[in-house]
Order: sequence, then C-alpha cells, then structure tokens
Amino acid sequence: MYLERLSVINFKNYQEAELVLSEGVNAFLGNNGAGKTNLLDAIHYLSLCKSYFNPIDSQQIKQGEDFFIITGQFNKNGNNEAVACSVKRNQKKQFKRNKKDYQRLADHIGLLPLVMVSPYDISIIIDGSEERRRFIDNVISQTDNQYLDELIAYNKVLAQRNAFLKQIADTGRYDPGLLEVIDDQLAASGNRIFEKRRAFMEVFTPIFNRHYQFLSDNAEHVELLYESQLLSEGFENLLKKTVEKDRALERTTMGIHRDELQFAVHGMPMKKFGSQGQQKSFLIALKLAQYSFLDQQKGFKPLLLLDDIFDKLDDNRVTKLMEMVSNNDFGQVFITDTSDVRVRNIFDGMQVPIRIFKVKGGEINA
Repeated sequence: MYLERLSVINFKNYQEAELVLSEGVNAFLGNNGAGKTNLLDAIHYLSLCKSYFNPIDSQQIKQGEDFFIITGQFNKNGNNEAVACSVKRNQKKQFKRNKKDYQRLADHIGLLPLVMVSPYDISIIIDGSEERRRFIDNVISQTDNQYLDELIAYNKVLAQRNAFLKQIADTGRYDPGLLEVIDDQLAASGNRIFEKRRAFMEVFTPIFNRHYQFLSDNAEHVELLYESQLLSEGFENLLKKTVEKDRALERTTMGIHRDELQFAVHGMPMKKFGSQGQQKSFLIALKLAQYSFLDQQKGFKPLLLLDDIFDKLDDNRVTKLMEMVSNNDFGQVFITDTSDVRVRNIFDGMQVPIRIFKVKGGEINA
C-alpha cells in the first residue's frame, strides 16, 4: 500500500499544494516552521481521521479561511482508494472514501494503517498512564474495528456510573439495583477490552524486545509490562468490593480505564532512571514494533512517518534505523528534516532512491 498523490487546501500554513509521491522514501526538507510536519499530519488525517498533534479540527484551518480539505489517492494492492477529509468551521467533519460519505469515522480506521514517529512521542514515557493506554488502543484499533466500538461503549457506561455515584452523594438516594445493572454493563464491556489488550500484549511484547535489542546492540535489559487490576480478579467482584469506596470518592476506582504499561530498564522505571538515549531507543522500538505488528496483522506494510528524528538521534541509532529501511523492512516512508545534505548522504550511502521536496513558508518544490 502506498500514497500516490496528496492534496491540501487551506490546511494549517498551506493555501494549496499537490504532491506526486514516490512509493519508496519521500523527504520533506526545510527550516523549522516551514510546514514539513504539517504534510505528515495531513497524511495522518487520511489514515486515522484526525490530527496527530491537536484534537481540535477547526484549529487546523488556515488562518483567515473557513474550511480545509485534504485528499489522497492510495494504491492498495493494485486497487485505487480515493480518500477525502474536509472540515468547515462550526460544522461536522466529513470523510469520504471513493466519493462515498462514511456514516461513522470508526469504520475507516485500519483501512490505511500508519505509524508516526515524532519527538512528541516522549509523552508516552514521561506523561501519565492515559498516554500509554492511548498507544495500546491506537495499535489495536487499526487491526480490530470492533475494538474502537467497545472502547466507546465502555467510556459511555463509565461516565454513566460516575454520574450516578455523584448523584447518590448529592441526593442521598441510593438504588443498589440500578447500580448493579450499570455494573453488569461496565463489566461486560470492560472484560472484552481487557482480553483484547492482554492478547495483544502477548504478541506485541516479543516483537518490541526484538526491535529494542537490535537498536541497542543487546546492551541492556528492558521490560514492557502490562498491568491491569483485572489480571488478579474478575471485574464484577472488583466493582462489588469497592462500591463503598467509589461512593465516597464519587468515581469508579476499578476497571480497564486504570490499566497501565510499565517501562523498565534493568528493573528500574524508564521514566526516572532511563538515560535520554535509552528512552529514545525505547520509543523507537515501540513504534517499530507497532509497525511490525500492523504489517503482520494486516498482511501489507503500513505507511511510516518519521518526523524530525535525525536531529534527535545519535549516529548509531540513525544507522540502525536506516539499516532496516534499506533492507526493505518498510514500505512507503515519509521523512522530515532540516538538512538536505544529511538526508542525501544517508540515502546515497544506502543506495536507496528518495524523492525530495523542498518546503518553504507553505510552498513546496519537488
């Protein structure tokens, strides 16, 4: 699968741009602030129906304009897939595949799998557990279209339960029968999500370990551990045990919304004890494992987007990563960088063909 053409109108700092792309490596080169990353984000929209960096669609519209449009022409196993995303201020986002509107954006997720590697990914390590759950959910959602529906259903019932707990505290009226009905719905949905996450981690963890050892030359021992309250006890029992605590706190303290991924190096938390180099290797191994997992599950190679990573990595890690690219481990690759010379030297040395686009102030020259 690869993206043949990309077109943007009024998207971020672009008035209008159209690119004919290579099915191999494409590099967007230019100074910081030129709009290189915005092109990657446009591709991310076409795959996952949203920005990688900002959840508010209207904020992606070019200043002074009322709408943006992103279109892409994909070649997927010899078949053409035309995808278009448009956003107008104060209107619902529209998404089309081959000129037909999607009734639900969730139906598009997984059709055109994608992996983005960005400096912003450090949040997966240093921020709270929500970021790590989001990482798991993003990967599974691209391979299981029912998983996203299950997450939506779970979060809806969780919000109902929390509102009911608050209502009990506000009014003093407690209906155990109604809480039991809500708990049954929450547990049913939560158990399905838990089983999918656990099954995913069993497959994903060995893939991650393989990538990390390659990147680090087997220099250190790292761990990726899935933690869930449901590993030790059934969800239904946990909800019954903590009902008084939940009433006191007015929120649900047990469930898959508390799941966590623990990252460790030599038995110590990566967040506190990992060096910058170890954290970078860990992040890249996570993303490469995501890529390998999607490739394995989908039966074709996802798009790989590498945002400004050559500036952030030492030469050894760059060499290791580019080794994989040159070994044809990846399909279509998109890269942003500030240095024309650096990118040309890297790919000339590997004898990998590359299409270069010069980006300056929202203008593109091939």
